[in-house]
Amino acid sequence: MKKALCAILVLFAALSLGAQAKYSWLDSVSDDPDGILPGVNPMKVTGRIVTAGSSTVYPLSEAVAEQFVKEGFGGQITIDSIGSGAGFDRFTKTGETDISNASAKIKQSNIEAAAKLNPPRLPIEFRIGTDALAVVVSSTNGFVKNLTIAELGAIFSTAQYWSDVRKEWPRQEIKRFSPGTDSGTFDYFVEHVFKKDKKPILSARNLQLSEDDNVLVQGILTDQFAIGYFGYAYAAENKGKLKAVSIEGIEPNQATVDAGTYPLARPLFLYSDKNIIRGKPQVAAFLTYYLTYVNDLIKKVGYFPAPAADLKKSKTLLAEAMKGLF
Repeated sequence: MKKALCAILVLFAALSLGAQAKYSWLDSVSDDPDGILPGVNPMKVTGRIVTAGSSTVYPLSEAVAEQFVKEGFGGQITIDSIGSGAGFDRFTKTGETDISNASAKIKQSNIEAAAKLNPPRLPIEFRIGTDALAVVVSSTNGFVKNLTIAELGAIFSTAQYWSDVRKEWPRQEIKRFSPGTDSGTFDYFVEHVFKKDKKPILSARNLQLSEDDNVLVQGILTDQFAIGYFGYAYAAENKGKLKAVSIEGIEPNQATVDAGTYPLARPLFLYSDKNIIRGKPQVAAFLTYYLTYVNDLIKKVGYFPAPAADLKKSKTLLAEAMKGLF
């Protein structure tokens, strides 16, 4: 009986030591203002973290990762900007990534694909912020200041000249710049401007598609008759060179996003999986760090905080995934 009891105690001690070693990044002090997540000491985190997805989320994830490394993370973080759709495929079909960055909600087809992986994955959604999709023209364009959704639809489909949209505008060909079809930004634009029908925009003349938002920025900068759209951070970064157009008379800014009046505001997400979070302590640490400090960085990048209740829900989901490990 004593031998059996000793064996149990030894096993318990081993498991306890294993869990402690596994989560050695835990800090006794947490900076989470909601008091939901544990503290993270980046100096105690090592290993590889692989993320991919939205070009819109990319600047925010990059900013968080840079601060994580600056505070002592000794491992490697890979962040690929390939579009939300391609990011979901890597996360749910090939299982290459630990975290998927997204500017659109995950599709049911991806959830079903994730369930077929070995081991299966069940994506957990973490709301991290809000983006105001910016429709922009060059600062040298002096005539486009406001557009209706209907005009935006014409510009990115059947209109050949600017004068086809409004008679007083120049008879100059419209040069269109759009994120690629793997982009969550593209999906969002098509959903809200074309009611999910891709055909009008994909059949438009003078249309350049790119998954790299910087390519779109450069294309619009150099032509006063060009127009494009992408995440607000890229417009903010090029303020003075690019001009964000009002939509339905409403400018994209903090006040209109918070009020819910800007027509093209959209949520930003991270996705991961419970088994990844529990099996890879570096991923758990990075996600904990991300959700703890995201509101300290998001405005600097050019986006807007998620509603407090949504961010709190994300923290709760992460805490539940790590239950018993901190």
